[in-house]
Amino acid sequence: MAYYIAKVKVLITDQNGKEKKVVEQYLVNGVSVTDVEAKIHTEFRNGVVDFEVSSVTDTKIIKVID
Repeated sequence: MAYYIAKVKVLITDQNGKEKKVVEQYLVNGVSVTDVEAKIHTEFRNGVVDFEVSSVTDTKIIKVID
């Protein structure tokens, strides 16, 4: 498994009621780009926001230490 950065475009509504797209980044542990994209779709599936996975890139991160 490797760590990937997934950039997701999300449609949000601000305080004034205006809709705008923002790009959020997620660190995802997966076996491939396709696997990571599937995990993002699973994560957002039950959400009420519109989203689009704009990119998934491999990282050089070896381990996340908490």
